[in-house]
Amino acid sequence: MNYRHAFHAGNFADVVKHAVLALLIGRLQSKDTAFRVIDTHAAVGLYDLTADEASRTGEWRDGVGRVWGAKRPSALDALLAPYLAAVAAANGAPEPAPLTRYPGSPWIARHLFRRQDRLTAVELHPEDANRLQALFAGDVQVRTIALDGWMALGAFVPPKERRGLVLVDPPFEERDEFATMTATFLAAYHKWPTGMYALWYPVKDLVAVDRFRIGLEKSGIRRLLRAELNVRERGADGTFNGTGLVICNPPWQFAETLETLLSGLVPLLAQGPGANCLVDEISGE
Repeated sequence: MNYRHAFHAGNFADVVKHAVLALLIGRLQSKDTAFRVIDTHAAVGLYDLTADEASRTGEWRDGVGRVWGAKRPSALDALLAPYLAAVAAANGAPEPAPLTRYPGSPWIARHLFRRQDRLTAVELHPEDANRLQALFAGDVQVRTIALDGWMALGAFVPPKERRGLVLVDPPFEERDEFATMTATFLAAYHKWPTGMYALWYPVKDLVAVDRFRIGLEKSGIRRLLRAELNVRERGADGTFNGTGLVICNPPWQFAETLETLLSGLVPLLAQGPGANCLVDEISGE
């Protein structure tokens, strides 16, 4: 309950996570039928980068601040376009206007939606849940719920649309968070095996990260894709060196898309020697 994402909004992990989120939503929209995004740890949805929290850490400057307005290869630019369009909309101005606000995952999803798409945004922290509810007040395409995200993961699948994405983005302030994510994801998957899931994790405690991967590998679930971007050498244990996503039921040829995206972002987001990225299958078809 102590974690507040306002201190970290727009950092390098958010750039990767939200750029991938935008691409996944785009793939879901390749079909006309409606889908639902379930955001289990939604936070407040929109952040003021000039406020005390973001100003105190300045993490966004080494994240979205390095990407926004930067000269980018055309292949990377095309993949970042949906995400950066959402950032521009949140700021009311296109690149390279100064950044004053940063959109969180529920705001980005809602911005990208068609009329038939829906969002369930879940947040436990009382103050953040109230702000989230106020942000989407009166929006018939968004349902905000004050609830433990781990409980929501099991309770809200499958959605009535039978298509969609579950974004699991916990704060990782508890020591057993990896184990909790594994257990709750497996339970949700067995209720909705055809759904798409994106599980975010920090690359910090390498023992825990490796244990998480091994646990998923042994689960018997097929079609699990891992993607990581490290802003410095991955082996520097105990430091927040990188950001990772495990995607269950990824879209067709999405590994190639991720390789292009992450390899293009590495030189923009690198903070030290050994910055790198990896994309591989935990388990295939």
